[in-house]
Amino acid sequence: MAHCLGPTLLLLLLLLLLGSASWAAGNRCVDAAEACTADSRCQQLRAQYVAQCLGRAAEGGCPRSRCRRALRLFFARGPPAHTLALLFCPCASPTCAERRRQTFVPTCAFSRPGAAPPSCLEPRDACERSRVCRPRLLAFQASCVPAPGAPDGCLRGQGARCLRAYAGLVGTAVTPNYVDNSSARVAPWCDCGASGNRREDCEAFRGLFTRNPCLDGAIRAFDRMWSPVLQRKLDSHQDPKPSFMQILKFEHLCSESHPNEVKLENPSLGSRKVQEIIA
Repeated sequence: MAHCLGPTLLLLLLLLLLGSASWAAGNRCVDAAEACTADSRCQQLRAQYVAQCLGRAAEGGCPRSRCRRALRLFFARGPPAHTLALLFCPCASPTCAERRRQTFVPTCAFSRPGAAPPSCLEPRDACERSRVCRPRLLAFQASCVPAPGAPDGCLRGQGARCLRAYAGLVGTAVTPNYVDNSSARVAPWCDCGASGNRREDCEAFRGLFTRNPCLDGAIRAFDRMWSPVLQRKLDSHQDPKPSFMQILKFEHLCSESHPNEVKLENPSLGSRKVQEIIA
């Protein structure tokens, strides 16, 4: 929790995570971070995962399970317009891309510093045994099925559900992230080099992320919709939330009924149900 850290350390950690807008002009990940800061709920939830994922890591330890839970809580309870903007902020420079890649603290959330990535079958199998991860992975597979011939690779209205299902995987055994600083490719922290005679299965799983026209198209569509509105609101020093949400048109799309979707943002859920979802 944020109160576990001294105020100076927490401020330094937040600056490391978000950067400074004074020198990062044009960095849209910083724009997204500023929009989150302007929303009290988003900022509070972000401070919680920063404290869990970075605070103790800075002291020499990483409580991975608590870090992952705080990340799931961020997406379960945070305003989706802001949480998705942090997750999918578009970048045109390596500096921005590295900040985006580090936003959700990969060294604590899923990777092992200095270690080679495991076979993708390892996190996939761990996910299938997890009551938290398995329904989220199924929701992602169902929501991001490519539609050949569709302009953005998805059926109409499917892109929003795909992004929300993708975000639902953050903080699980198959947490996806950007794979480098020169592209918008995403994948879990794994590869298929050591998969032996199961390499085909491994490549098929990794391809859900790296060769998915619907996911790629949904990310591009999100970029086109949110960036101009976000920048205008930041420039006018107003709360970006109301118009931002209306222009995105993602909130009502994501709340539509979907038989295989894990609902992470339903305000009618009681606290017990929310705890079951993020546990």
